[in-house]
Amino acid sequence: MSDVDLGLSHIALPVADIERSLEFYRRFANLEVVHRREAHPGHAVAWISDLTRPFVVVLLQADAPASPGRLGGWAHLGVGCLSRAEVDRRLSEAASEGYEIIGPCDDGPPVGYWGIIVDPDGHNLELAYGQQVGLAVQSS
Repeated sequence: MSDVDLGLSHIALPVADIERSLEFYRRFANLEVVHRREAHPGHAVAWISDLTRPFVVVLLQADAPASPGRLGGWAHLGVGCLSRAEVDRRLSEAASEGYEIIGPCDDGPPVGYWGIIVDPDGHNLELAYGQQVGLAVQSS
C-alpha cells in the first residue's frame, strides 16, 4: 500500500455532536474510528471507515458550522448490506429510535433494495442490498 493517497479518498460532513454521530454511524453503517484528533478547541475531527477499502468519512464537529451543507434531498452516503433482512432490521431499529427513514424500496437491478436513515445532523445514509456498483466499476 502506498503512503500517498490517490483517487477518491474521503467525504467530509459537518456535525454538531461528534459522539452522537460516531454512535449513529457505528450502529447503522458499521463504520469505526481509524483516526481522531482535536483540530482546535471545540473542533473535533474523526475519520471513520468500514475497513474494506482506503476510503473514510470525515466527521467535522464545530460550534457553528460555516455552512448548513448537508447530504439531504437525494444526496447520501451509500452502504451495502448482506441481505434484505439486514436493510429491514437497521431501518426498523432506526425508526423505533425516532430517526426519519425512507423505504424500504425495491428498484430492481442495478439499484436493488434500499432505504434511507436521516442521521442526527440531517445527512442521509442509504442502506442497500443488491446494488451493482462494484460490477459497474469492474466492467468499465
